[in-house]
Amino acid sequence: MTSDEETPGRVAYQGAPGAFSHEACLDLRPWDEAVGFETFQGAIDAVLGGDCHCALIPVENSTVGVVEPAATLVREAGLVAVSDAWRPIRLALLGVPEARLSDVKTAESHPVALQQCSKALKEMAITAVEVFDTGGAAAAVAEAGDVSRAAVAPARGAEVYGLSVLRNDLQDFSDNRTRFVLFTAPEA
Repeated sequence: MTSDEETPGRVAYQGAPGAFSHEACLDLRPWDEAVGFETFQGAIDAVLGGDCHCALIPVENSTVGVVEPAATLVREAGLVAVSDAWRPIRLALLGVPEARLSDVKTAESHPVALQQCSKALKEMAITAVEVFDTGGAAAAVAEAGDVSRAAVAPARGAEVYGLSVLRNDLQDFSDNRTRFVLFTAPEA
């Protein structure tokens, strides 16, 4: 991202605080206010409606390929790509502080994140549970307080929600990366 893009504003992302997209906003657009939306469509609509001046959306992952429905939605919306960045994605298994890895029966996360660690979860006999986002999964696990539930999310999500990292580097491939694209609304 270049310095001429450093105009303070609001950047939309899909997810809750602690999600990979939230991390990307904080790292790549620290001068902007990061604004989370439950869906990719919500983030796109915020840009098209003028509530946010741009959106940072994951469109491709080195392990699973195209991130859907994100890629299709931004294409259909006619958003303009301004810049992009490939970011390493290191998945962590997060649980409540008293949980041990042997307690965990289910792992909740965004479907694309779960695809990136499907082999590891299978080897640990942990059932994947799809939810709308990695940060939201961490929030739900923290709120439930159940030692049998974990979230697949960034390790930083543990700090946000008072969880413990039960295992780092859960991703099936060490070079796991996601391409985040900064989009703006088309000019009228």
